[in-house]
Amino acid sequence: MEIEVRWSSPLPAEERFLRLLDDVEQGRFEAYRQDADKRRFLTGRVLANPPVLWDIESDPALAGTKMIAEAWDAAGLYQVGSFVGDSWKEWNGHFRDDVRDFFPGAPHSVSRVADRFVGSPAIYGHKEREAEQSVNFVTCHDGFTLHDLVAYNHKHNQDNGEGNHDGANDNRSWNTGVEGPTDDPAIQALRERQAKNYLTFTVLSLGIPMLLMGDEVLRTQRGNNNAYCQDNEISWFDWRLLEKHADIHRFASVLILRRLMRTSEHERLRLSLNEVICRAQKAWHGLMLHKPDWGDDSHCVGLTIRMRAESLLVHIMFNASWESKSFQLPQVSDDRPIAWRRWIDTFMESPHDIVDWKCASLLPGYTYLVESRSTVVLFSHEEPGKNIDETWKLT
Repeated sequence: MEIEVRWSSPLPAEERFLRLLDDVEQGRFEAYRQDADKRRFLTGRVLANPPVLWDIESDPALAGTKMIAEAWDAAGLYQVGSFVGDSWKEWNGHFRDDVRDFFPGAPHSVSRVADRFVGSPAIYGHKEREAEQSVNFVTCHDGFTLHDLVAYNHKHNQDNGEGNHDGANDNRSWNTGVEGPTDDPAIQALRERQAKNYLTFTVLSLGIPMLLMGDEVLRTQRGNNNAYCQDNEISWFDWRLLEKHADIHRFASVLILRRLMRTSEHERLRLSLNEVICRAQKAWHGLMLHKPDWGDDSHCVGLTIRMRAESLLVHIMFNASWESKSFQLPQVSDDRPIAWRRWIDTFMESPHDIVDWKCASLLPGYTYLVESRSTVVLFSHEEPGKNIDETWKLT
């Protein structure tokens, strides 16, 4: 169970802290999320080192509690990457915004989204935080659901009774051609593909993935991005969606299952994000190997990662452009030919869009045509037991 406390309430800070401790000791919750407005709770001004935060972090009773900060507030305070304390994880709002920019094809986004995929070192590297500092998400309880992110350009909050003035206007969404529901099969397919792109990027990125309840079956709020006041079909979970969008549910389930199988050695060693990246053997690409295009008009990027603990090579290609693109694939790793297998291709229909890891088929050749608005993930088994300190040669 998660609890959220807003420190702007009229209760004295000490009383709220004691109530928090009592909830922990009684076992009423195991996770705690903190809004940034707690930094204004005494004077309305931002406090450099708010005592309540340090009390929460240093109290032994809270030592095993997951603490997550939503490091911004409605008054404009935004402290993603600079939130005080050592134990707090942070909702990475930059991850949400940059990933939302990239997949619809916004300019100036490819270099930012590459940084987000590897744990956001531009944001968290300076504090020597662990890779899990960043809570990666594209949707949350505030704003559009995943379905609505790919189905609406604008919010539709008329049912909230405030003349559609409530809720955020900066949604960075794309309706793929039609505002709201459509029977056009091409638009429906593109929306599902975009949804799978967002899910894949979020779950595979370095950090802690967070998915919104219902996104795995494309739950909609009919374009309402501020549905906290709706206790009806707008905010309820429609269980019929499990059958209607069984393909998306399957995709998310297989994706998460593989995430759970990953190595967590860096977590056990408590390595910082900078150390993880420094030790990693990876190579960025564009359409050509080792030639990433970080330009403002680039919409494609590739990444090869050597997962030494699992004796795996993983090759990921993102194509957010409106055209199919042919990507070169690495042919040789440490003088050994690479046999690539396809795990994910979000352009393909279910069940071929994602397959069981053990059933992935071999690919012929060393180029891959990544269709428009698509993500492809390949992998190859390496010979186990290689010296992890050797220089990696990838061609």
